[in-house]
Amino acid sequence: MTTEARAAPRTEEELDDRLSEPREATVEALRRAPGDIVILGAGGKMGPTLARMAARAAEQVDGPKRRRVIAVSRFTSSGLRRELERRGVETVQADLLDADAVTRLPDAPNVVFMAGQKFGTTDAPSRTWMMNVVVPASCARRYATARIVAFSTGNVYPLRGVLGGGASERTKPQPLGEYAASCLGRERVFEFHSATHQTPVAIVRLNYAIDLRYGVLADLAQRISSGHLVPIAMGYVNVIWQGDANRIALEMLPMAASPPFVLNVTGAETLSVRTLATDLGNRLGKAPHFDGTEAPDALLSDTSKLRATLGVPEMPLDTMLDWVAEWVKAGRPMHNKPSHFETRDGSF
Repeated sequence: MTTEARAAPRTEEELDDRLSEPREATVEALRRAPGDIVILGAGGKMGPTLARMAARAAEQVDGPKRRRVIAVSRFTSSGLRRELERRGVETVQADLLDADAVTRLPDAPNVVFMAGQKFGTTDAPSRTWMMNVVVPASCARRYATARIVAFSTGNVYPLRGVLGGGASERTKPQPLGEYAASCLGRERVFEFHSATHQTPVAIVRLNYAIDLRYGVLADLAQRISSGHLVPIAMGYVNVIWQGDANRIALEMLPMAASPPFVLNVTGAETLSVRTLATDLGNRLGKAPHFDGTEAPDALLSDTSKLRATLGVPEMPLDTMLDWVAEWVKAGRPMHNKPSHFETRDGSF
């Protein structure tokens, strides 16, 4: 990474430009997955920058008359919709819980499925199951002949011993709590459609993508900055820069297969929460105060398959720490959506 590329973003526009920048491997993946791209559930934390990245990569492949990149969401924010369209992404406003609306969505040979619900599961479990199981069934039927990259989560795995290297794709799922169970249900729905209709599917088991406005590092930095205790019972994590996670998801389009291709997507390192907080505290000029002690297990993923298939995520940890600390210290905008990485009982 060049010195210029390592300069910290100072505005949300600069940050989103970084998060939506494709690499050559992303461009090559779209060459191998021709045709329009529909992104379902594009209004969340990752969807807008993934959609913009797809549009930027498509322009490099196809030129100005590139394929359509279509972001589908309820779009409760009209500003987000306008910004995506300004960046060359078409938008469709639709509630994916409405099966009739799903049938009316545009055709496309490439689909990225990002819809789902995590937070609020404890208070509204029925909606979580609808979003995480029923909506995927409707969308899988609608796009039975498309390549589908479907986002899932490492929460489908059991907690693993910290010294054991994390759960691999061969680890038997053992979801804890209704959110994780419903996400495994989502995977099973796509597996069923892949087996029944030979739909090519790739499943992204993502753990802890971050940008500067949310994620584990932002949570820690905000707690330290405000003087709140840092919980460390879930004492170890993996993290990945959102831009890297976006690239990997798009690069998985030509890898979609029947049966589904499953890939753990997160950083390669097992990171100590205590050490991360200490490093952020040094950058913020404020010592962290800790609550609890580290348990011997944590939600961790083995990314050997990712590294062998697509290489190591490009954003270095030190850069993420520098940028998050600078962003929080400067009082720049935050999403105010805690990751709840400390949760150990599966309740969200």
